[in-house]
Amino acid sequence: MLDQKLILKAASLCLLLVIQPAMAERVKDVASVAGVRGNMLVGYGLVVGLNKTGDKTKFSGQSLRSMLARLGITLPPGVDPKSKNIAAVTVHAELPAFAKPGQKIDVTVSSIGDAKSLRGGSLLMTPLKAANGQVYALAQGNLVVGGLTASGEDGSSITVNIPSAGRIPGGGMIEKSVNTPFGDSSTLTLNLHTADFTTANRLAMAINHAIGPSTARPIDGASVKINAPRDHSQRVSFASLIENLTFEPAKAPARIIVNSRTGTVVINSQVRVRPAAVSHGSLTVTISEDQQVSQPGAFSGGETVTTPNSTVEVDEGDSRMFVFNPGVSLNEIVRAVNQVGAAPGDLVAILEALKSAGALRAELIVI
Repeated sequence: MLDQKLILKAASLCLLLVIQPAMAERVKDVASVAGVRGNMLVGYGLVVGLNKTGDKTKFSGQSLRSMLARLGITLPPGVDPKSKNIAAVTVHAELPAFAKPGQKIDVTVSSIGDAKSLRGGSLLMTPLKAANGQVYALAQGNLVVGGLTASGEDGSSITVNIPSAGRIPGGGMIEKSVNTPFGDSSTLTLNLHTADFTTANRLAMAINHAIGPSTARPIDGASVKINAPRDHSQRVSFASLIENLTFEPAKAPARIIVNSRTGTVVINSQVRVRPAAVSHGSLTVTISEDQQVSQPGAFSGGETVTTPNSTVEVDEGDSRMFVFNPGVSLNEIVRAVNQVGAAPGDLVAILEALKSAGALRAELIVI
């Protein structure tokens, strides 16, 4: 019994993540410059050179016929190129901010047909388009596939990871750049990754303290506007100075996150509870079945029969009660839960009970 209690205590300590008080962070880690972002690209292409693991769908044959026609090869009418060495794929990538023609980007290739594996294949030249329909990059190259599949003649097979998708490092060539509003106005706007009025105000104060009064002003809980030089060379060095400033963001709101699938519970240091008394106990019901044999007396003419015998036992366990004082902190919650030997599932039940009773000063999120 002692070993089980120690295991439960250790599990509770491992499942509770204590977030340390906020410390100074760089501006580039909590905010980004408005308008400086990447753009999504997508395209449709063919992967060739597969070892009979390609598609069997009709649109793959149509794509092959169209590709050969563009290369000046015309297939006879009525001929269906049922090649198992090709696969129809989608290609997607992200066009980084300030990317220039001639630079290379990584692309991801995924099968959209019934191809078993793209391993060993090569992507033919595929245009990558943005949401406006214009081509911004071209993709081509040999695929790197992390998964594999193998099968036997008796129908048995094994698959490791996902063989129907792969990547081409540096397989995309940028053909067209995207203009950014980085130097179009006399101001820069920083957007916080997590909106918070206190953080926005502290960010503006830190910039004004480092650069000068009235340099920055918070617009709302997510944005801070900064007066910046119009000259592009000076603006780059100014942005470099701003993004490397350090300040102390606001502390996160009191929040508890519970993963119902894994039993993981995350509680940050801002969680507080009002006065509350909690009783923790368990009720175990055990039902056992035993077959008994009824043997008749000698020369009685009776028959031997079996009769069931059911035994029901109820164990209420050790019921314990503990009291939370006003404003109790996270450390005290952990200590109280460990003292009663609560398992992760019991801890979730305690937190939900405190939330229902209005004694928990935190947002409880169950995922």
